[in-house]
Amino acid sequence: MKLRHARAIAVFGIAVFALTGARGSHGGGCDNSSSGSSSSSGGSGSGSHSDNDSNATSGGSLPGGGSADKAARDVTIDKCAYDAATKNLTAKITVKNDGALDYDYSVTMKFTGAGATSATAVKTGIAVTAGSSVSTELTTPYPGTGDGSEYTKCEVSRAGRI
Repeated sequence: MKLRHARAIAVFGIAVFALTGARGSHGGGCDNSSSGSSSSSGGSGSGSHSDNDSNATSGGSLPGGGSADKAARDVTIDKCAYDAATKNLTAKITVKNDGALDYDYSVTMKFTGAGATSATAVKTGIAVTAGSSVSTELTTPYPGTGDGSEYTKCEVSRAGRI
């Protein structure tokens, strides 16, 4: 009976190792990152950005986890504004790639405010070589009829490495 118990414990130990130990402490693939999110807020053409290693920031968590979280942390919002000349909502961002590989990024910005219709700007193919950063601008047509002052917040709603 002792030999059966020893075999059962050995099989159980191998199964536990195969399910957890072989993949690292986070239990999946090659990506051992903590979750996070990026958000921005500001009014009258100013924006700010904050990184946090919890899902409790004002922007909420990003869907997908893993590499989406890493990509979102690579994005800094420099300025959000309404451009009266082009009648566009604009977000100026900087994408910083601290990694060892070159990446193309895709970023989705969400513009919101009290009484404002939510607006979204998307930019794909933002090429950032390893160890460098790129500044770019995302724009979307202004859906309102006023002066754009109702848009007081912009945030990264999705980011990814392509």
